[in-house]
Amino acid sequence: MSVALDISHDRHPAPAPKRQALLGLDRAEIGSALTEIGLPEKQIRMRTAQIWNWLYVNGVSDFEAMTNIAKDVRARLAERFVIQRPEIVTEQVSTDGTRKWLFRFTDPENPNQPPVDVETVYIPESDRGTLCVSSQVGCTLTCTFCHTGTQKLVRNLTAGEIVGQVLMARERLGDFPGGERPKDGITPKGGTRAVTNVVMMGMGEPLYNYENVKRALLLMADGEGISLSRRRITLSTSGVVPFIDKIGEETGVMLAISLHAVRDELRNELVPINKKWPIAELLEACRNYPGLSNAKRITFEYVMLKGVNDSVADARELVRMLDGIPAKINLIPFNPWPGSEHECSDWEQIEKFADVVNLAGYASPVRTPRGRDIFAACGQLKSESERLSKKERDALAG
Repeated sequence: MSVALDISHDRHPAPAPKRQALLGLDRAEIGSALTEIGLPEKQIRMRTAQIWNWLYVNGVSDFEAMTNIAKDVRARLAERFVIQRPEIVTEQVSTDGTRKWLFRFTDPENPNQPPVDVETVYIPESDRGTLCVSSQVGCTLTCTFCHTGTQKLVRNLTAGEIVGQVLMARERLGDFPGGERPKDGITPKGGTRAVTNVVMMGMGEPLYNYENVKRALLLMADGEGISLSRRRITLSTSGVVPFIDKIGEETGVMLAISLHAVRDELRNELVPINKKWPIAELLEACRNYPGLSNAKRITFEYVMLKGVNDSVADARELVRMLDGIPAKINLIPFNPWPGSEHECSDWEQIEKFADVVNLAGYASPVRTPRGRDIFAACGQLKSESERLSKKERDALAG
């Protein structure tokens, strides 16, 4: 009796090796990865600097575009690594120029995992452009006024996926060398970047994805890459108190607090994380935020909910409790979404509230709603795929 063994590689080809994602790695990690693929030690520093410049200054997404790197090295890079920009599923433009993208991410290191979708919003003004970036797919916080909170948490985004939103937005907005700006009459022109500010105010609670968010913020602020000033990067948290001091020490970015109430009983309902870290603990962490000064103030976000938190008495208590904290107060007219239990405060009531805050010496701009018609306004973000029927989701997935 004989046994024939099939040793044909053609019939059962070996699986292609997994490729490592480059976005999200720091310089030391890129250097180590280059060493692992056999580049000579004397080239590592130079090649790392070249790759860094191509990724973050020139915004390329193809190794073949890295023209100052030898062709054989480019081939090795393409074989072992990937520049994982997100896929654009949809791009919507509001009547006011606000843009919203539904970005889809596939994990190159776990290709069998289903792709995930997040929303990213760009708000243009004549002298600046603010990009609202997501840190998680979904959210765990269930804040009652926020549409994102109705989408269950799927997973954290990686540092590369977070910074990938910035790079993709800059590409779409003509922010890299040779790019063309949108002809909307709003996006900054000339020598001003299209993306001048980044706010971690998109989907998710950034401090519940601490390490990935920290790495992404440091990449955004790197002076030899994206090179955003730390004063133009703002992290917004609902109040994860143990990490507030830490993120300030390790990144130096600006801080925003999603406050929305002046009494624990009400904030427990609106922002349930308050049950774990009540207002007094949150404000103490704010008072101790590293670098806090009149030049580096904390922004307190306060959504105006009709008959809930918008009384003159609430305004006076807000002023009292923030005493001694260098602060700016953003009053946010509630942005409605389907199924919400809240209504926006009447404009007259918002003005009365703002008058109390202004007279106390706080800057308290009333945030003009942007992108409401495409559900891109504050509190309205939710992966568009969550709103679709199963048939529509399957069609989007191809």
